[in-house]
Amino acid sequence: MTKKFLTIVIAMSLGLAFSSVFAQEAVRIDASKRGTDISPYIYGQFIEHLGRCIYGGIWSEMLEDRKFHDSLVGQHSVWHVRGDAWLRMNATEPFVGKHSPELLNDNNEPFGLVQNGLRLVPNKKYVGYVWAKPSDSIDLHVVIDSVKDRKVLKEMRLDPPTVTDEKGFRRYAFEFQTNDSVTDTEDFSFGIIGIGKGSLRIGTASLMPGDNVKGMRPDVLALLKELDSPVYRWPGGNFVSGYDWNDGIGDRDRRPPRKNPAWRGIEHNDFGLDEFMVFCDYLKTEPYIAVNSGAGDMSNAVAELEYANGSADTSQGKRRAANGHPDPYKVKFWGIGNEMYGDWQIGHMPVEKYAEKHNRFAEAFRKADPNAVLVAVGDTGRWDETIMRRCANHMDLISEHFYVGWQLKPDTPLLKHIYDIPANIKRITDAQRKYRKEFPELKGKDIRIAMDEWNYWYGPEHFGELGTRYFVKDGLGIAAGLHEYFRNSDIVYMANYAQTVNVIGCIKTSKTRAQFETTGLVLKLYRQQYGTVPLFAELAKPLDASAALTADGKTLTVGIVNPTDKESVLKFDVSDLTLAKECRRFEIAGKDPMEHNDPNQPQKIDIVETTEPFDTAKVKVAPYSVTLFKVGVVVP
Repeated sequence: MTKKFLTIVIAMSLGLAFSSVFAQEAVRIDASKRGTDISPYIYGQFIEHLGRCIYGGIWSEMLEDRKFHDSLVGQHSVWHVRGDAWLRMNATEPFVGKHSPELLNDNNEPFGLVQNGLRLVPNKKYVGYVWAKPSDSIDLHVVIDSVKDRKVLKEMRLDPPTVTDEKGFRRYAFEFQTNDSVTDTEDFSFGIIGIGKGSLRIGTASLMPGDNVKGMRPDVLALLKELDSPVYRWPGGNFVSGYDWNDGIGDRDRRPPRKNPAWRGIEHNDFGLDEFMVFCDYLKTEPYIAVNSGAGDMSNAVAELEYANGSADTSQGKRRAANGHPDPYKVKFWGIGNEMYGDWQIGHMPVEKYAEKHNRFAEAFRKADPNAVLVAVGDTGRWDETIMRRCANHMDLISEHFYVGWQLKPDTPLLKHIYDIPANIKRITDAQRKYRKEFPELKGKDIRIAMDEWNYWYGPEHFGELGTRYFVKDGLGIAAGLHEYFRNSDIVYMANYAQTVNVIGCIKTSKTRAQFETTGLVLKLYRQQYGTVPLFAELAKPLDASAALTADGKTLTVGIVNPTDKESVLKFDVSDLTLAKECRRFEIAGKDPMEHNDPNQPQKIDIVETTEPFDTAKVKVAPYSVTLFKVGVVVP
């Protein structure tokens, strides 16, 4: 009879719970074995012009296709005609883009364009405007009414402004306040309505909540502040390989709407480089800009760098200053393209040709800004082997991407689902360590990994394009992934969770509400509470542990992932440290691995903080949980 079996028999004979005894394991932490300091950029984020990440997520514009990219004639559109007017898409002198809608009315009945599906909040101010060119005989109104019964909530007659553009369009501004009878579960419509005979051409329109922060949603920004990511990658992603950054600067209403080059829907070009920099400034985070090395050329990419970082007396710096931003943005991180190894990518080419293209971009970038930190496109295997050898002198970091999910099935075992995230991190870091040993071109260099896209990606699209939902099990996997990053802190410099809002995001929104997913709660918790000096930590699977000291050495932080359906009672075996008898405990847990949050429901999963005695011989962690302990270190 083995010693372990004898222990179990004795425990059962004493009437002890079998599961508790069997679950008890030792967490070994050795403070004498310290790793490289954890880079704060491990907690990076990535936002792309895709689905409802920016438009319908971060950006507060309430109207879709506000610049009329799609024709309203002969096809389904978010806009529809009210009244008996005749509609055409006028392409002779469009306000912006390729055409503008024109309505011709031969009676005195109200007519115009209407968009349904708006959600309003009670007792809130809203602001907007319409660029239009009505006949002198037409009075212009904005009408907000109920989709259900057409009861008018607000009707505003718009006084003609004195300023007219070169095409005869005028900007009509308006605002209104809702009352307490409005609920955010009711659909309203927004109508641009003319009364009188004649023609009405509409250039563009806008409607935003009055409390928008320079065009951004305050509820989303509040959660992003809590997330406290130190760096954001933008604008893509696959999107960047077909994007011209020039479309996204200047007067927002005059920026051309485009078909999204990589994804479904329209790129409104309302959120461009200047807006991204305002976003970063508000969040006190660093920008990381990927440039178009797919369909784009080197001169345009260098011009983008100069627009961002050049002085106001440079060619592009003058443009930036004219757009209201005289001071250089001083963007440090620049990605030379995105996933150029993939045949899905615009501008995809063989690795040998791309290595040459990358080096040309890098040389031009370093000439324009010697302080730029350049990130090359990477992918483990033959692509990386070529890039690491041919581009070693032309990059500072190597980009790597991985997603977990599409290869999983509904019956995938829970442990595989959770631990596929750290397994992929280990796969990539192991490959990079191998390159360092084998390639003479890397001798004396410290080219670390920017894992600038990583996440789960699976399931139905509940929140727009790629707007998948996340569950407790996904939060456990993200925590286990962070633990693996900590174990490889010497080689992983940056990691950007993809993507931040709605699109496989750690924050999900409805039209009026926002809430953290389980994955977002984990990222927020570790960013706010976890230490920076990693220590050796060991715990038998299926549980997972990581440990780190705070920078001042005064606090030990320990993260535990429990992916089982049983409470675990752990013994902490800590060497080289004397610990206090009390701890702060932070727990993210669910009764079921499929529990989740939803912005339209009361929050179910949250971070629960308690202060309690710390008994190293009996530390409990709940089923299906991520638990972070903060314990003071007693100095002799």
